[in-house]
Amino acid sequence: MGDDSSTISRINKDIELFTKNIKEIESINLNDNENEVLLRALSYFEDTKYYLEKGDLVTSFGCITYAHGLLDAIRLLHNII
Repeated sequence: MGDDSSTISRINKDIELFTKNIKEIESINLNDNENEVLLRALSYFEDTKYYLEKGDLVTSFGCITYAHGLLDAIRLLHNII
């Protein structure tokens, strides 16, 4: 994954991007299945920060990547991306 400082920088950039992207769906009325996907994305997002704090950069990066994928699925369904 590269050195720790570049990995941490990348994870932090992805955290900022996730925070920006989630604001795009705040006003959308999601169905029950989409809400479940959103809850899972948010859970992975929280896991990202937890593992980053613990120094487990590989797991943190995996979590933020998965969180983005779930969020992107909702954004795609609603023609945001």
